[in-house]
Formats: sequence, C-alpha cells, structure tokens
Amino acid sequence: MPESYTQPSTSPPVLIRPAQRSDGEPLGALTRDAWSPLHSVQPRPTAPYEPFFDERHEPSHYLVAETGGHIVGFIRLVPATALACNRHVRQIQGLEVAEAARGRGVARALLRAACDASRRQGATRITLRVLGHNAPARALYEAEGFAVEGVLPGEFLLDGAYVDDVLMGRSLIDS
Repeated sequence: MPESYTQPSTSPPVLIRPAQRSDGEPLGALTRDAWSPLHSVQPRPTAPYEPFFDERHEPSHYLVAETGGHIVGFIRLVPATALACNRHVRQIQGLEVAEAARGRGVARALLRAACDASRRQGATRITLRVLGHNAPARALYEAEGFAVEGVLPGEFLLDGAYVDDVLMGRSLIDS
C-alpha cells in the first residue's frame, strides 16, 4: 500500500494512509454507524464490538481517510483471487465514508488512492461489486472510469426486495 499523502482538492484536506492495527476500533465504529441496506448485504452490525481486523481482513488490505486526525472513511483493496494468472487484477471489497464526511470528496480520494496503490502493486485492472439500487455509488464509480461489466439479476434478497449485484471494472493502464 502507498505511503501517506494528502488529497488537497477536498475540503477540508483528506489524508489517505495505510491502515494500522490500532485503527481497528474506529473503523469498526465507522462500519456500525455507516451501515445501510443501500450498500450492505450483511446484517446490521451489533454490539458488543467485534474485531474489525481478522485473518481475512488484515490492516494491509485497507487505506483509511482522515480529516482533522479522525478516520472518516476506508477502502478495502485485495487481489481478486489467489491465482497466478489473475495477479494483475485488484478488487475493491468495501468502501465506506462517515455520514458527516459525505459529499466532500472522501470516497473519490479513496478510489483514486486505491487505483494508484494497485498500479504500484503491478495491477493493470481493478474491479468491484456494487448493489444495483446504490445509485450514488454507481455514479461515482462511473465518473472515476469504471464501467458495468456484468449484472447478476436479483442476486440478493434485501428487506423483501430482490437486488441486482452489479460487476464493474476499469483498466489501470494509461489512466
């Protein structure tokens, strides 16, 4: 993952940095507070606090966004699979921004940092999955160069309604 850097185009400026194990508690709190059926297929997180990091979710998989010394968002970036023939692909497996920080360019800064980190890791492609009814996220991804590459119709049953799973991706070459 990259070293820390500041995204000055946001207001206030956002520091994007690799996650540290000590970020677990604030990241867990952010996940509980930001949970919504608009973007999550998991049940609402409940107390008591469950560890944010585990054997499948290591700090090295995350970039965090900070403003004023407080974590306001994160993105999870991992190899798409463990296959050698797929080594050139990274996958975003989570992007969350605190409610109070939305609309300030934090998600965009995290996406751009994830693309930069993927390039440094030798990736030439990046993919993600987004719920079909999450129009704000889909618009952001499209604005950042992601295109719909597939749709799994009615893949999830959420709150009594079937929701599509939308597969999106983009090239990291010359971009």
